[in-house]
Amino acid sequence: MREMTMAAAIREAMQQEMERDPSVILLGEDVGLHGGAFHLSHGFVEKFGSERVIDTPISEAGCTGVGIGAALTGLRPIVEFQYMDFMFCAMDQIANQAAKIRLMCGGRTSVPLVIRGPQGATGRGAQHSQSLDAYFMHTPGLKVAAPSTPYDAKGLLISAIRDPDPVVFLEHKLLYGSASPGGGSALSDESMQPLGTDVPEEPYAIPLGSADVKREGSDVTIVATMLMVHKALAAAALLAEQGISAEVVDPRSLVPLDTAALTASVKKTRRAVVVSEDCRTCGVTAEIAAVIAREAFDYLDAPVERVAAADSPIPFAPACERDVIPQVESITAAVTRAMDM
Repeated sequence: MREMTMAAAIREAMQQEMERDPSVILLGEDVGLHGGAFHLSHGFVEKFGSERVIDTPISEAGCTGVGIGAALTGLRPIVEFQYMDFMFCAMDQIANQAAKIRLMCGGRTSVPLVIRGPQGATGRGAQHSQSLDAYFMHTPGLKVAAPSTPYDAKGLLISAIRDPDPVVFLEHKLLYGSASPGGGSALSDESMQPLGTDVPEEPYAIPLGSADVKREGSDVTIVATMLMVHKALAAAALLAEQGISAEVVDPRSLVPLDTAALTASVKKTRRAVVVSEDCRTCGVTAEIAAVIAREAFDYLDAPVERVAAADSPIPFAPACERDVIPQVESITAAVTRAMDM
């Protein structure tokens, strides 16, 4: 095992798959000359050449369409977005083309395409800080991966690249530089600890649709995604001091969703809190809460609690941003409500 950041783990996954399979290509804005907006493809154009590491014009719809076309002709493209917020510029290509081509062709063709890039609130304002998870969960034909650790990121990305269908691979910006947000950022929480930094050197695949229990517990299940996994673990540590044993479950992929693992945990603890950084209305927490309510209703001793971002654009001011997105204290408060029922 080696200790790696999530950025390094994603870079290694792409590099190893490109070395293994010459049909894997990378394209996007500044992925070649500049190594990507967050430098995840640094050195790739020198290693693999400009025919496989392709700088595209500033046209998200254009580069996504090129990726779809390349996938239909036998390649396995990875399309990188500088910010996932910009995916709205390519929604026709993603939702109307990539997601639907297999069905429209009667299953005779597929689109082995990975669309990846950073999302999440990090002090960059309303158009560079959104969490778009639910948009893609809501689009049949897409798979959605959402890693929280370097170990998960490498294994899930390798699975995504090898998958025959389009996969949207979500990466939280605050997790790029470390396993947990830190480094003195005003937006981080000092109570959060590193997790999953040990990453094997050899390639490995984590199946999409396989949840992971990040912390075992007996009193309440906290289902959390991406950055919220780390905040949930910090909340669980604080709750343990109060005698509350919280189990933290990370779905790791949102489509397919490992409903069996989620409901098994809830059936054991009999209480559930669902945490995600996307908006509360019609968001990830709503869908997961609905799954739990249906599959584990007879086991619940309290209503399912949801902790999500406020239904608001993400503000630029750090104090306002912190007020909009879930924090450790809002998770502990939700658990306390569930325990008091």
